[in-house]
Amino acid sequence: MSEELKSSYPHNTAYPKSSKPFPDFVEKKLQACEEETFKPRKNGKPLVLGNKLPGYGSIILQSNDYLNVSKHPDIVLAQISMLENAGRELVMSAVFLHEGSDKSVFEKSMADFTGFESSVLCQSGWAANVGLMQIIADKDTPVYIDFFTHMSLWEGIKTAGAPPYPFRHNDVGHMERLIKKHGPGIVLVDSLYSTIGDIAPLEDIVAVAEQYGCVSVIDESHSLGVYGDEGAGLINELGLTDKVHFITASLAKAFAGRAGIIICSEQFAHYYPYLAFPAIFSSALLPHEIAGLQATLKVIREGDDRRAVLHEHAQFLREGLDTLGYNIASQSQIVAIESGLESDTEVFRDALEAKDVFGSVFLTPATPKNRSLMRFSLHSGLEREELEYVLKVCEEIRDEVNMWEWKSTKRKKG
Repeated sequence: MSEELKSSYPHNTAYPKSSKPFPDFVEKKLQACEEETFKPRKNGKPLVLGNKLPGYGSIILQSNDYLNVSKHPDIVLAQISMLENAGRELVMSAVFLHEGSDKSVFEKSMADFTGFESSVLCQSGWAANVGLMQIIADKDTPVYIDFFTHMSLWEGIKTAGAPPYPFRHNDVGHMERLIKKHGPGIVLVDSLYSTIGDIAPLEDIVAVAEQYGCVSVIDESHSLGVYGDEGAGLINELGLTDKVHFITASLAKAFAGRAGIIICSEQFAHYYPYLAFPAIFSSALLPHEIAGLQATLKVIREGDDRRAVLHEHAQFLREGLDTLGYNIASQSQIVAIESGLESDTEVFRDALEAKDVFGSVFLTPATPKNRSLMRFSLHSGLEREELEYVLKVCEEIRDEVNMWEWKSTKRKKG
């Protein structure tokens, strides 16, 4: 815009913003999203967004901060102190960071915590899984992946150009038949599945992977911090630490930060920064973020009381919902209710929110089509009275939301 044209606008008026039209191939995708995601909903918003915002007194069961540590004073102070006292830090890819950096110190702490030789701090759980698969898989590597495993691992397979062989959820026999047919490769599973909250049969999966000479990758995003000795995860709790090759995790769950981790051997950690594209072509975490994670690790290791309360909460809610007739597959702090059709889930969401209970809607591509669900994510800061209220609401709205006719309810009856 010319200076003359700019001067013709009042000082309190925004200048016109560019809105260059897209070609048809872009418009077609955007319009498809409009038709499939926005228009079918009564409020004109995606199904994951309800009609109201939580207010004072609302019960919010949406956060992955399972141990309720995000506002812990020690974590906040560690970040503030680093921001106030840090020098001129390098804002660049981690390949330029030397040994002894804050990043490498935290990586050693995470390795000690989980009982491994080393670890690699990544920008996110997505970056960790995609970067890992890019390195260890290729077009000649069969990858055996549970159907419900994190989307980031599916994307990693695609990035590596490897052939995927999905097996039925938690079906070790199906996995073994695929390995026998296609040969040794990589086994990918979550230890705790974030969609419905069930736990993988890890001992059997790891045993089969070992038997056939496969590399094992276990995503512990939703179990690290919550299970195991001092929160070291389900692999630790089950005594499988020396039987798996890699643990990966998002540190945006129980660690309540914004990062990812690959827990691995020293040999792999030595080469990862120079082979993985997410490490090479994306900037490293900033010092204050790492300081927060280091402080969080200490809080988590000392958090046995928080873990105990969380598991008590989860058992209470699971048993209560089961008694009310809801079909619950959860074994953890993630408690999901499958309402099925998106139209039924919309009614269910609105009925809950009308009584100030807020969960998270999961639908395709996070779930199979027509198997959408409401997920309650619990945390240790909840009070028993709040969970009792959630159960009271779920009891009162059963007829209103037609729960008795959901396919999941009928499966339970069957």
